Amino acid sequence: MQTIRTLLIFLVGVFLSGSLLAQKTHNEPLFGKSQAKVQVTGRRLKGACFYIVSGHGGPDPGAIGRLEGHELHEDEYAYDVALRLARRLLQEGAEVRIIIQAKKEGIRDGRFLANSKRETCLGREIPLNQVERLKQRCEAINELYRKDRKKFTYCRSVFLHVDSRSKRQQTDVFFYHAPGSKQGERLAQGMKSLFESKYGKHQPNRGFSGTVAERNLYVLRNSTPVALFVELGNIQNAFDQRRFVLANNRQALANWLTEGCIQDFKKK
Repeated sequence: MQTIRTLLIFLVGVFLSGSLLAQKTHNEPLFGKSQAKVQVTGRRLKGACFYIVSGHGGPDPGAIGRLEGHELHEDEYAYDVALRLARRLLQEGAEVRIIIQAKKEGIRDGRFLANSKRETCLGREIPLNQVERLKQRCEAINELYRKDRKKFTYCRSVFLHVDSRSKRQQTDVFFYHAPGSKQGERLAQGMKSLFESKYGKHQPNRGFSGTVAERNLYVLRNSTPVALFVELGNIQNAFDQRRFVLANNRQALANWLTEGCIQDFKKK
């Protein structure tokens, strides 16, 4: 009888836990009015914390491409993918810190994302000077991390950028980690393997040429949590541009990056 009672208590606890999970929601205005409400639908990243950082912003648009008479600004497309990634991570139960923020943009489904200079670093004006700009976002991450490391078993910084190369040079997604960071390398290699499998499924005749490399970048050296730096493609190349201007493709990038984070979190 005692065994049956214990089993019933356990089953009720599981049911209530699942119900609470299904009911838990976040309200994040940065995602825009239509997507601000985020329902937590999974637990695969419970106990994980991410610092999501889109490149450039504020007075610096980053690389600029052109398509059909429109300018494509790196900071806008990187920011849209960053928001989509942050939202997916939240849905999987993670804690997410969006470091670069623009209050009015939200997640956008258009092809051509209008440029603005409203982005801030957690509400602080972004400096034009490159070193000061990078220092500001690393300090913001590290300040949060000093508290977060006591609450979360897994913390990662993810920096999203768009490369600029020759118009003729089509590229895939590249992943970089800090020199000597074994955990960073593991995350980067895992992402590469996942993207290879996704390309094999969705574009079987194309192949995937993205790589993993160790790079001595300022943000990788000075971000205290394990960090991943992602180049999403070449903003000058017509084929790569389709990866950015189509909202479904930006969402796919966010989905795949989330899957890579989940796989790495399982290995911790």
